[in-house]
Amino acid sequence: MLSWPAAAQTYQTYGAHNPSEVSPCQVENCVYKRKKGDPADPLWPIYWQSDWTMYRVYGPDAGKYPPPYQGKPPAGATYQTSYGKTYYDSTWVGKSGEGAMEERYDEYCLPIFPLDNHYSCKFISLGNVAYFIAGEGRPAWMPKICLFSGLNHPPRRDFISHLPYSKEDSARIGAGGQGYSFWVSAQNGYVMQVGASADLTDKGGILFGYGFQANSAGQVMPQSFYFSGYPLAPANAPYVSQNYTNFSVTQPSQDIWGEVAGIDPTTLPACQLFNPPEAAPQGLTTSAAPAKRAPTWGDIGRWRP
Repeated sequence: MLSWPAAAQTYQTYGAHNPSEVSPCQVENCVYKRKKGDPADPLWPIYWQSDWTMYRVYGPDAGKYPPPYQGKPPAGATYQTSYGKTYYDSTWVGKSGEGAMEERYDEYCLPIFPLDNHYSCKFISLGNVAYFIAGEGRPAWMPKICLFSGLNHPPRRDFISHLPYSKEDSARIGAGGQGYSFWVSAQNGYVMQVGASADLTDKGGILFGYGFQANSAGQVMPQSFYFSGYPLAPANAPYVSQNYTNFSVTQPSQDIWGEVAGIDPTTLPACQLFNPPEAAPQGLTTSAAPAKRAPTWGDIGRWRP
């Protein structure tokens, strides 16, 4: 285990990115038992890489259009489109642990933080250590490389066991679809609801979901990663879905992880993505009065309205 600042950045991911005891799981080991008639849990391939299209669904009617989406969000939804790519290799082994993963966001970063996300970014996880790399257009206060977490590994191949199965989500994916999701309470971390619908944003809920779909060969492959973004301005992202395209079961080049290879993570500054240091430049507030805030993934189990 790394020393501070890594120890100060442990996020509750219900067994997906770190041990289940880190999260307030309500089932043993954060593993959900499947009911009779539920499909078998899919496994990620041992390695893969894929492009994806990210849809940020926003506006006063966003709650009417819950993910997952077969492709573009439904007619009537207001959304923004951006792009990126994911690289995954469960066979990677290093002194920081097992597994390597990079999520690259082109032009628009992951909109789960209370700041304007109009900049490129990358998350690279090597074993238990997760790095954040900010690219072109990043805020002036943001370092190019910072330590996101010292206990945040890539999801294991069977990570879907940590999410409950949802028939309603599966139906929205379409034929051969399998959707898994829950809303958790930012205040105590407990599961509020299985399935993405209905919208629980106003009740302090945070959504995490993942979809799979059978291809023409009958293989069940990742279809989308869907979740709550930061629902208020400036991110303005009540719903977000990363829909996979050009999914390939091929091993990424080891050069992918080269940007952080050899870096001592304990020498890096801690990322301040969930709690940005400069309020006014990010549009949070320009007065003495506190801006209205909403919970983030970084607030789970600690949120106080």
